[in-house]
Amino acid sequence: MGLLDRAGGELTARAEDAEILVVNTCSFIDSAKQESVNTILEMVQHKVANGGKARRLIVAGCLVERYRDEIRRNIPEVDAVVGTGELEAILEAAGLSAPVAPVESSSPFRILAARAASSVHQHSLPLDSAEVAPQLAPKFRAEGDLRERQGRFSREHWDGATAALPEYLYTEFTPRILTTPKSSAYIKIAEGCDHPCSFCIIPQLRGKFRSRRLESIVAEAENLIAQGVREITLIGQDTTCYGEDLGLRDGLSTLLESLAVLPGLKWLRFLYAYPNKITTRLLETIARHENIAKYLDVPLQHASASVLKRMKRGGTPEVFLRLIEKARAVVPGIVLRTSFIVGFPGETEEDFQELEAFIRAAKIDWLGVFSYSDEEGAAAFEIDAALKVPKRKIEARRRRLMKLQQKISAKAKAEWVGREIDLLVEGESDETELLWQGRTSLHAPEIDGKVLINDFGPHETLVPGTFYRAEITESHDYDVVARIVE
Repeated sequence: MGLLDRAGGELTARAEDAEILVVNTCSFIDSAKQESVNTILEMVQHKVANGGKARRLIVAGCLVERYRDEIRRNIPEVDAVVGTGELEAILEAAGLSAPVAPVESSSPFRILAARAASSVHQHSLPLDSAEVAPQLAPKFRAEGDLRERQGRFSREHWDGATAALPEYLYTEFTPRILTTPKSSAYIKIAEGCDHPCSFCIIPQLRGKFRSRRLESIVAEAENLIAQGVREITLIGQDTTCYGEDLGLRDGLSTLLESLAVLPGLKWLRFLYAYPNKITTRLLETIARHENIAKYLDVPLQHASASVLKRMKRGGTPEVFLRLIEKARAVVPGIVLRTSFIVGFPGETEEDFQELEAFIRAAKIDWLGVFSYSDEEGAAAFEIDAALKVPKRKIEARRRRLMKLQQKISAKAKAEWVGREIDLLVEGESDETELLWQGRTSLHAPEIDGKVLINDFGPHETLVPGTFYRAEITESHDYDVVARIVE
């Protein structure tokens, strides 16, 4: 969106008003692929040939990496495709030229001001090269190079996939538009993944792991803060490998320390940690800085050692429980989020019961359970069909775990009653206009429960994107209710 805006495109929130339509797709699991295809077909109806205004329809993202030729062949109304490593190609695909001088925009999204050259860290690209500059050749981890030789990133059987893996990394100069609320933003600190997880095709879709330079991330954070952002969430396919390819040891800790001292940053967190990469120094860094959220998102995927071995994840329930115990000891009050996959090929009733027992013992604060999706191109796809778990059984196991977690969560949320908290107000509740909603630092955007607000305290109204002091007055299974106190 930033590249298109810089080139003179005017963004609209209504697809029926657009002359250029871009569908940014996912291809991780079947349901995501189906949603992507459905959206493409929906956008076809807005083309000029069908009585609409759209002259160009572009498909971008992971579905292109997986089905590049098939998209063009089966949906001829698509005018261009842009893969995950080809972001600059969006201009040619849209029929727009190089960047033009900025004009007054009626965009419904937040258009960030360009970063001034004088404030850029040493070794950054000059401003006049901006987003059209060639990328510096990325470095890769030795683990990624080894896995490439072992065929982990092979896409030779994918219809129309390019031989070259994506290598794109955006920088602090890449134009960007925020679609998040004004006080919050995500920063992607790395791209790609080198792990061998047998259920996952993200390495083939996104390429080998590569980190952005620390200076580039800090520069982007400074720019966001200068424009009103107070909460930053760091993301990547694996944030805990950050910096390994750049020669940094405990790179994520170093990055967090560099960001935590920036004036004006109220909350800082990271998502998508890998369990065997959570170091003592990382936990100590979280504990040491008041504005780093006491929050650890670490997808464990399962707790049965035999299932984890087939997943090529490693680990045991004992190892995971020790990690959780250590995190809670080093960072008092830390909140844990994880996710599990049920129905992985070969998962027995005994394996499932072991996972169930682990969830009871671990008492995770935020937990998601996903049904296994058999993805062509993933190693698990080739597992003997006799070992595949029937879909009905998978769904029954998922419901059983979520029912268990509902009880664990309800008990944990009841302990929140009476606490005073810092609350970021987001606006009216998604559920009813009679309530407002917000989040604490222990709630990541979009994925965790909510704080519902039924009493504005001394205020006539509240201002979305503003922090208030509040008291928790009641609790539900996943959400809590609060009143504003100041």
